[in-house]
Amino acid sequence: MKGKGIMNKNEKNLTHRICSRMVICMAILAAIGFGTVTRLFIEQVIHHDKNVASAQEQSQIERNLQSPRGMILDRNGKVLAISEMSKSLYADPTMLNEDPAMVADLLAPYLRISKDEIERRLKEDTAFVWLDRQMDHEKYEAVESLIKEDKLHGLAFRDENRRFYPNGSMAAQVIGFVGENDHGLEGLEMMLDDEIRGSKQTFRLQTDNHNIPVFSSALERILPNKERSVCLTLDSTIQYVAEKGLDGIMARSHPQGASIIVMNPKTGEILAMASRPTYDPNDYSKGNKEAYKNRAVVNVYEPGSTFKPLMAAAALDSGKWHIGDVYHDTGSVHVADRTIYNWDHKGMGDVTLREIIMYSINTGMAHVAVTTGGKTLTDYARRFGFGTITGIELSGEQEGILFDPDKMSIVDTATMGIGQSVAVTPLQMVQAFSAIANEGHMMKPFLVKEIDNPDGSIYKKTEPTEVRQPINAGTAETISKFMGEEVAIGGGQSAKIEGYRFGGKTGTAQKKTEDSTGYAEGQYVGSFIGFGPLEDPQFLVLIVVDDPQGVYYGAQVAAPVFKEMMTEIVRMKGIRPTEAMDQKPLGSVVMTPAHAIPPVHISSDGVLMPSFIGWSTREVNDWLNEAGLGFIPKGMGKAIQQSPQAGSYAPQGSNVTVIFKRNP
Repeated sequence: MKGKGIMNKNEKNLTHRICSRMVICMAILAAIGFGTVTRLFIEQVIHHDKNVASAQEQSQIERNLQSPRGMILDRNGKVLAISEMSKSLYADPTMLNEDPAMVADLLAPYLRISKDEIERRLKEDTAFVWLDRQMDHEKYEAVESLIKEDKLHGLAFRDENRRFYPNGSMAAQVIGFVGENDHGLEGLEMMLDDEIRGSKQTFRLQTDNHNIPVFSSALERILPNKERSVCLTLDSTIQYVAEKGLDGIMARSHPQGASIIVMNPKTGEILAMASRPTYDPNDYSKGNKEAYKNRAVVNVYEPGSTFKPLMAAAALDSGKWHIGDVYHDTGSVHVADRTIYNWDHKGMGDVTLREIIMYSINTGMAHVAVTTGGKTLTDYARRFGFGTITGIELSGEQEGILFDPDKMSIVDTATMGIGQSVAVTPLQMVQAFSAIANEGHMMKPFLVKEIDNPDGSIYKKTEPTEVRQPINAGTAETISKFMGEEVAIGGGQSAKIEGYRFGGKTGTAQKKTEDSTGYAEGQYVGSFIGFGPLEDPQFLVLIVVDDPQGVYYGAQVAAPVFKEMMTEIVRMKGIRPTEAMDQKPLGSVVMTPAHAIPPVHISSDGVLMPSFIGWSTREVNDWLNEAGLGFIPKGMGKAIQQSPQAGSYAPQGSNVTVIFKRNP
């Protein structure tokens, strides 16, 4: 009995211990459960909004979206620069599901970087890297198909604006170009960047499992067009003629460079401005510093005899010389320790200022300059705008060089009269001669006619501005008459246009050496400046040819180009001759491209549309310019589609849309 009592007691103790432990375990479990529930309550209820935001953040990416850059148009609404959407390929190396080397091998045929470079970028320790930007549409489609077919992760596209210049190299130095980040890098694209660059906003877009933006979320972020458009003073038809004139100069004379400016002398509007060498802004990376240079505003040169009419105007206007004053020309004249010769070393006997200008007599003009005095000549040169920039809407404009009149020797004064001892830019020359062509009133050159808001209202408009009146109307009329006689019966007859009265002056000057300490042996600048028709001057033209090979006189390399250009321009603009002439009836000028293109046919129904299939953008643009129709290009390469269709009629002044594709 005693042993049985001991067992009962032990059993009771064991049971008690087990129960105690169970209670402790249950308490611990209850505590853990309570803690878990409490934590879940805190996370799910109290921190609910914070956690949702965090989850959304992890399924979103940040993107910059930008509206298109504003268009650049000529004075008649023809498109010179337009933006179009393009695709840019990027990668998130952290999301790749294939070996970078294999992916690089697949992509290499379609991208503009090497296979090794693709592989290197795909191995970078980053979540974003560009592989190709602003891709051609065909290559984008090929890569997009590749990504889908091979189920490649970590590769995606962004929409980016790509700038397109439908006229290729036409007015390239004026318009400039845009870099990959939509910032203007040259020309008006750079100078007007703040006005026409598309607006940019940053958004967070919803992404899928592969960190690729969900299409619907991207659609919600489409930006409205907020860009302004720019209307220039350029006339595409005149610009085309100027470009063609330069191409002829380069082919015939093989100079270092050349430039042409066409301006309305009554308003200062630049109708054409062209330079050589040149480049295509659609592929600007193939250009170079010389090609980007706008020689019309940055090149400084000695003007030679084209400066004589301005110095003659100074002599007359100041009263230091009179129309009837006579100079006896022997072919040479001694000024201090220097002898100045006529271009042919021949003398013409007794001459007045009329003959001095007509036949470009160096000796006579040197004598007139010395008689007038260096201080007076320099004062008038400054009145004509030399020694300071014109302020045109382009970068890099040069001031040129004028002597300090207090430090001028008599030789400096004499040579200034014949266009030496002074350095000018082509644009300064055009501005100065606007006073001769415009009754003494000198007009400020400008390129931007107006900038328009997206709703069509005017944001900014440029009005013609008179800089000053450097000479009186009588002096301007006299010099204008002298220049008219130079072209009609004097030394500028190679610029004469049958049936029309134009004034002009040829010029030939030795080039300065690189360090400007002397003249370069055998290097010259040939030029011609002219304006008209004299009854109502509408066009002022300067042609400058830098270091032509072979013949180099302005009368040989520049004046004939003026004749070719103005013959075409007066016909295109319907300006009728004022003198009897033997010519073909006035009509449309058909510009002949590399292959046969039909002439423009206009009837009461409108403009008969040809088939543009296979044409280049330049050919389509030239034809539409001739027809007076607007041009809306899409894509690059050869034409594959058009609206209106061939055989139909387009209303006069309407727009024509043409789709282009490379290697159709």
